[in-house]
Amino acid sequence: MDDIFVYVVSLPDQIREMVLPCADGYTIYINEMLDESERLKSYYHAIDHIDNKDWNKKDVQIIETLRH
Repeated sequence: MDDIFVYVVSLPDQIREMVLPCADGYTIYINEMLDESERLKSYYHAIDHIDNKDWNKKDVQIIETLRH
């Protein structure tokens, strides 16, 4: 598996997490406004995107429907 870098950062309220591919693997950004439990859920949601190789898919709505 590639390296995964995780940062808890300030994001707009409606964004729980973001995942971006990077040179060494993936970077996950988690919204600092979430409590510990929601941060963990967001982390696993992001890992699910990575595991399912969602970067090769085009329709964001379909991707999110499959992940929830």
